[in-house]
Amino acid sequence: MNDNARAGATYAAAGVDIEAGDRAVELMKEWVAKTARPEVLGGLGGFAGLFDASALTRYRRPLLATSTDGVGTKVALAQQLDVHHTIGFDLVGMVVDDLVVCGAEPLFMTDYICVGKVVPERVAAIVRGIAEACVQAGCALIGGETAEHPGLLDPDEYDVAGAATGVVEADELLGPDRVRAGDAVLAIGSSGLHSNGYSLVRHVLLNQAGWALDRQVPDFGRSLGEELLEPTKIYAKACLELARRFEIHTFAHVTGGGLAANLARVIPAGLHARLERSSWTPAAVFQTVGEVGGIDRLELEKTLNMGVGMVAVLPAGQADAALRELEALGQRAWVLGEIVPGEHAHAAGSALLTGDYAA
Repeated sequence: MNDNARAGATYAAAGVDIEAGDRAVELMKEWVAKTARPEVLGGLGGFAGLFDASALTRYRRPLLATSTDGVGTKVALAQQLDVHHTIGFDLVGMVVDDLVVCGAEPLFMTDYICVGKVVPERVAAIVRGIAEACVQAGCALIGGETAEHPGLLDPDEYDVAGAATGVVEADELLGPDRVRAGDAVLAIGSSGLHSNGYSLVRHVLLNQAGWALDRQVPDFGRSLGEELLEPTKIYAKACLELARRFEIHTFAHVTGGGLAANLARVIPAGLHARLERSSWTPAAVFQTVGEVGGIDRLELEKTLNMGVGMVAVLPAGQADAALRELEALGQRAWVLGEIVPGEHAHAAGSALLTGDYAA
């Protein structure tokens, strides 16, 4: 028997550092505390996050909504650039803004961070971003898990995922059944690529073109890495405020699949969303990816958001006032199109971009 065997194996020797995990928890407590809502009970360290559900008694018929997601291959860029405090916005945005599509207010969120090696400062930076984004969304970060998986992930690798729960009054539930012919379709601008299509973007710009992340790109006004790591915009509070003030029929969160496909998910049978490309000019990053990669426009549109992160559908007569409200809320928005009768009354709802983008 060798000396190591006689000494006995340890968890640390196998690559899992429990003490580092404890230090990470201590470092993240400050940021998690900033997300607290009055309904949150306890703090970090318990086996479960607690949320006082008696707050829901003010609802006549509360419907709970839930959503879960990750960030995708954008985390690889955060790791390459060693910038970890923004990726949380991508995680929270992907989760909570799916909830507000049906009018649900995000209440609380939990996260899961899987790392190859726990570096307390790095884990705390990731949680900082998640917490700051939760503050922007108005939801509490009530718990999470950091798992160390040596051998499965390299020491500098990690992945993140999260889940959130929200609530909406049953008779205020938004969705396809409210959409009518003649409704206006409003676009709310994205902050950039958000969190979708990065496998394509990385393939085109990093692998095919061989661009370095520190390359200065004049059209972007900053480096390639800074552009690609731009955090996802959080729409939750603006959308909920819009729904309180106007007769919103539905929202559509533009994520994987692109603008038309995501909007089609909330268009009822017999109706069609006609969207005008001429109503906006996509940001330079979208044009660059398309040109450098020689990507067909339709392929680009079904992969990237093209500058539209959220869509609102409402009566046409309220469109101008809604745009003014969005502007006051700090959101760039414009009339994107309209809802019209479909060619076939019983066909599934659809959406289509027409024309050319504005120069």
